[in-house]
Amino acid sequence: MALRVTFVAAARSSPLLAERFDDERPLDQAGWNEALRAAGDLLPLAAAELRYCSPTPRSRATGDAIGCAPLSQLALRACDMGRWRGLTLGEAMAREPAAVDAWLADPRSAPHGGESLLGFITRVGGWLDTRPGEDGDRIVAVAEPSVIRAALVYALKAPPGTYWNLDVRPLSTTTVTGRAGRWSLRFEGTPDQGATRPAFRGGNPL
Repeated sequence: MALRVTFVAAARSSPLLAERFDDERPLDQAGWNEALRAAGDLLPLAAAELRYCSPTPRSRATGDAIGCAPLSQLALRACDMGRWRGLTLGEAMAREPAAVDAWLADPRSAPHGGESLLGFITRVGGWLDTRPGEDGDRIVAVAEPSVIRAALVYALKAPPGTYWNLDVRPLSTTTVTGRAGRWSLRFEGTPDQGATRPAFRGGNPL
């Protein structure tokens, strides 16, 4: 037996608003309504033995909307983007194009003065590896999509650059099973049941 950790991607605010680094905006009414619509499908997750969330307003609100009442975890915060915090990728590129190129190319670099991609992945992976629980216990974590991407890279022991090719959609679920250092990606359901499948695409930095 093994632990079962299901990540739920936080609902987002209006799709008309550009994604920003370290986005601390709360859910707007559209995002809240979207989370409530998904609550019926996600309600079984509220029975998990342990329930956590990223320390962002929209992660907390998403967890509350689906009935999880999650405990905030500092280790599940988004990557510290230093002086780029609050900027879109385009804005950061316009200000510091060479620094952005270096950041995208080297997972150990942190030209913004914050946290490197490798450091971010390692920090989230450390949280995953230290989850308490008995064999068969279920754990739920409502987190920002970027945090879930980092967790998947760590769990699969994939190269850090794989992070850029993972696309985690709002309110999607992703489950890993195992123990510290030995995690597997779990596929659940059938296509006609709306099974969650990992999606891949390149060039998405958030």
